[in-house]
Amino acid sequence: MRLLLPLLFCCSMATAQTNTAERIDSLFNSFLKTDEPGGAVLIVKNDKVIFSKGYGVEDIHTKKPITEHSVFNLGSISKTFVSNAILLLQQRKQLSVEDPLSKYFPQFKSKQIAETVKIKHLLSHVSGLPDCREVSKNISFYLTADDWQNFEPLTKTDTLVFETGSRYEYSNPAFNALALIVQKVSGIKWQDFVKKEIFAKAGMKESDITDGPHPETGVTHGYEKTDKGFSELDYGEEPTFNAAGNGGVWSSVSDLYKYYKALLKPAFLNKEIIANSMMVKTFPEWKSEKKPFVGYSWFITTTFDGQKRIGHTGSQGGFRANFQFVPDKKVFITMIFNTPHDVDDAEKKIEEILKEQGLL
Repeated sequence: MRLLLPLLFCCSMATAQTNTAERIDSLFNSFLKTDEPGGAVLIVKNDKVIFSKGYGVEDIHTKKPITEHSVFNLGSISKTFVSNAILLLQQRKQLSVEDPLSKYFPQFKSKQIAETVKIKHLLSHVSGLPDCREVSKNISFYLTADDWQNFEPLTKTDTLVFETGSRYEYSNPAFNALALIVQKVSGIKWQDFVKKEIFAKAGMKESDITDGPHPETGVTHGYEKTDKGFSELDYGEEPTFNAAGNGGVWSSVSDLYKYYKALLKPAFLNKEIIANSMMVKTFPEWKSEKKPFVGYSWFITTTFDGQKRIGHTGSQGGFRANFQFVPDKKVFITMIFNTPHDVDDAEKKIEEILKEQGLL
């Protein structure tokens, strides 16, 4: 009987995982076609990959199939890499999240604002700095604008949108600023710092970061669907696409799994700093009716049945991405599309399947 019980348990788990894979495959086959832009999905339970598959094509002209190794733009998931680079420098006592922006950007018009807003406020999207970039009026400029060109307009402001720390407002230029701080403190391009200190230590050999226009080969193209078919919408067509600090990382679902494992190991930050970064940050100035829900770049939410979920999504051009994990259940889910699809809805449906199969 002692031998039989483990065998029965293993068989039931194997059956559950097989049924899970079939149901998830059916879910994505319902809206992704083999000859159109699609996406890649990878799901892990207890350090074991239970689902990994690519759907559709990387390029509508070459028809190269998407796989778990296809490289997509991650959009705002890039912000977690910038955040971790900042925390690495803090771990080495080269900066502090309590540092004011005045320490790194003496160009600020308002010295009071530069003294009030700190690195920690940028990391948690509570700075109150206005996004005063005139993207719509200067599209050609912002097609190739770098981190400084995206953040520099904010240094000219003399008024905050709200009191620093009093509420949440998502900010892309904040992470352009953080990337520039990494560069100033480390003495090398922030892209090179992330490649050396995060990519390399996590074993992410398929990943890259923009430093200007990204090559048109070796990566998946982003598309949007129109009445006439699919129209390319990526690094050649979308303003601010090259603003690396807020969305310049390119990766595969295979490499994102390595990133997840490196966070848990941990491979590049100590365990206490990673855990702290994934805790909701609170501020004494808070006045919003909505409770805080952001750590240092990470969004701390809950699954449909109330379990703690940690992650980030990304949206840029035709790309959509999602990186989420439920720590108490050791479940990790990531997906990247090269045409707009609702990653939040897909995430919810995957979680429901995992729950029904006894895996979440």
